[in-house]
Amino acid sequence: MNHGMNPVERVFRSAGVTGWLHAVDIDDGREVGLRADEPVVLASVFKVPLLLELHRQAERGLLDLSERVRVPAADRTAGGTGLAAMLDDATLSLRDLAYLMMAVSDNTAADVLLSRVGREAVNTLLDGLGLTATRVVQNCRDMLTSLWVDAGVADQSDVTQACTDPEVVARLRALDPALGNRSTPREMTRLLAMIWRDEAAGAASCAAIRRLMALQVWPHRLASGFPFDDVAVSGKTGTLPTLRNEVGVVEYPDGGRYAVAVFTRSLSTAQNQPRADAAIGAAARMAIDQLRTHI
Repeated sequence: MNHGMNPVERVFRSAGVTGWLHAVDIDDGREVGLRADEPVVLASVFKVPLLLELHRQAERGLLDLSERVRVPAADRTAGGTGLAAMLDDATLSLRDLAYLMMAVSDNTAADVLLSRVGREAVNTLLDGLGLTATRVVQNCRDMLTSLWVDAGVADQSDVTQACTDPEVVARLRALDPALGNRSTPREMTRLLAMIWRDEAAGAASCAAIRRLMALQVWPHRLASGFPFDDVAVSGKTGTLPTLRNEVGVVEYPDGGRYAVAVFTRSLSTAQNQPRADAAIGAAARMAIDQLRTHI
């Protein structure tokens, strides 16, 4: 696929977004891409390599996934879902924190886990897999704090409104892939393909990761392009002001399975943009349809 006005590009433009995409047949390696090697901001998509490193450390006996961790109510990362929305102290296993991190993109759970496994361990893992353009340098609290500082607001409750101002958005460091957690669409599909082929870790660990990605609750992005009872979509979203992402795997009843990574940046600063969300599913469907025409 070239970088001209191809059908995937038209999907993005009609939704008012710039898009970056890569899709690959997990079993034969055929691929479709649009700006697939350009750096992109991961936002919460960084939770996928974090989850992988958690399981690899468990394989090596460095931690026990059933270990219980106390998460006080007084010290939680903002985010609006999961533990951040709960009012009381909680005690959960590392395994259940991982579930919350993936199913509802729980920022508190992610920060607890990243503190436990270590950022450098995640990056060492990525290097070992050959994913040298993918870096985890921040936790969720770091990301959100930079938003508040750059937007000139005191806390989470004010940042949403502030970030509807294009002048505010223009100065947000969180939207610069050079300054935060980053990857490329191609590297994210390589990571997913290794997880689905049981190459990124042991078979049991890869199966556990696939299970959690299948439990994600958000249907409005990637899954919206595949409204079929017999097509399974497993994914992880990521969201920051003007940014809407999702990476995942789409599995068809005939055995076809496709890793896809879609990253978008909208021209509008509005918080709610259903067309931009739906463009992720539409573009992914178009790319995978192109791969499937060769079956």
